[in-house]
Amino acid sequence: MRKHYLIEVAQNDQLIVFCPSNLIQDKRIKRIAFGSKSMDVEFFPHPDKNDRIVISRKIQETIQFPYFKVPLHAFLEDEVLYIGPLVGIFTAGFTSYPEQPIGERTLFFAKLLSVNRSVGALAFVFGEQHINWESGTIEGYFFEENVWQTVEVPFPNVIYDRLPNRKSEENPKLIKVRNRLQKEYLIPWYNPGFFNKLDIYERLQQDSSVTAYLPETFPFTSFSSIETMLSKYGHIFIKPKNGSLGHGVHQVIYDKHMDDYYCRYQDEAGVNRLRKYSSLERLFQSVFAAQSLDRMLVQQGIHLLRNDQRSVDFRVHTNKDENGEWQVTAIAGKIAGQGSVTTHARSGGDIKTIEEIFPKEEAEIYREKLSNAALLLSKALDKNIEGIIGEIGFDLGIDRNGDIWLFEANSKPGRSIFSHPELKEFDLLTRKLSIAFAVFITEQSLLHPEELFK
Repeated sequence: MRKHYLIEVAQNDQLIVFCPSNLIQDKRIKRIAFGSKSMDVEFFPHPDKNDRIVISRKIQETIQFPYFKVPLHAFLEDEVLYIGPLVGIFTAGFTSYPEQPIGERTLFFAKLLSVNRSVGALAFVFGEQHINWESGTIEGYFFEENVWQTVEVPFPNVIYDRLPNRKSEENPKLIKVRNRLQKEYLIPWYNPGFFNKLDIYERLQQDSSVTAYLPETFPFTSFSSIETMLSKYGHIFIKPKNGSLGHGVHQVIYDKHMDDYYCRYQDEAGVNRLRKYSSLERLFQSVFAAQSLDRMLVQQGIHLLRNDQRSVDFRVHTNKDENGEWQVTAIAGKIAGQGSVTTHARSGGDIKTIEEIFPKEEAEIYREKLSNAALLLSKALDKNIEGIIGEIGFDLGIDRNGDIWLFEANSKPGRSIFSHPELKEFDLLTRKLSIAFAVFITEQSLLHPEELFK
């Protein structure tokens, strides 16, 4: 673990920085930097402390360092001492209410920023309206001492993308902001973009290390292709290419003995439905009449393991850590609600730990299988997708033979599984690593930019 240093502010105007002697020993340092701001100063060894860096009030004001008493990292490169990292969390949906500045997501961001001290980073939340391009500063939202406050800070070392939905992601104004910060200011940006299900599938298909986890998936083209899939697998799923939270997912089942078709889905009122039809054409005319089928994909149905006669799949979170390595950070079982086409909680689903679903020995076997699959899939996506990815939420299934299947990969995974009391510690771990990864990216961008931007 890298060392953290407490940054103290001395009430004088001298352009002098006192550092632990081992930090500056035999090194020539001329400048101090925080985020995008830097200045020339003199460095002296601290007379008796090796865990703190002391700057003057004048330096603090010039580099716009907010004095929150958060221990931070120190990076030395090219005669500059960088303190930080300063991490900007980019989002949309701000309100005018001081206690709820980001609406219903305020609590999530408060919890995310609560890891600052343990991680050794200074993270804040901002939107495009908070950027002052002329001064190179941002009016950032910080959560300190259980209170939201805004402080003007320099442009950050790294930006964590937490845009809430595809609509905001496709907003031309926000795209322009992202491009400008990345290209003009060379600020690394991680977790960009929601995944497109079909695009993810096609990219993973090119990687032989993970093809065994991929159910047959293709864009909707014709009824005959669906008939072929139904005769092969007995049931299929039709889902939006860009859907989330289980919205718009339909299960189509073929009863070959009675020559009937069934469709299980959730209607607009949120009611789980199961309807029978005499032909596939009638099913589509009834259920999909108002939907654009060219936005849908068709996926092979899997006969999943069941718990109390209800289908089970698994959410597996992976995060990159402070060393840039993938870790499995959480695993939970999601059990389908009665008559539901998905395992989402909003459809009556339940969340359970693996140990609540399987006997001890089985639980250990399946935990290892799910973890291995998630790590292989994380590395494959990392290799085959543009941009810097720091976290992924996988929806994985286990069939009756014990084989693992990938249903979806989410670049901005939901956090409903962490409502389970035994998963609280994993909630904290995922938040810690989301920010700890920013420490790694900052170090890479300063010391090995060719590795980060290759």
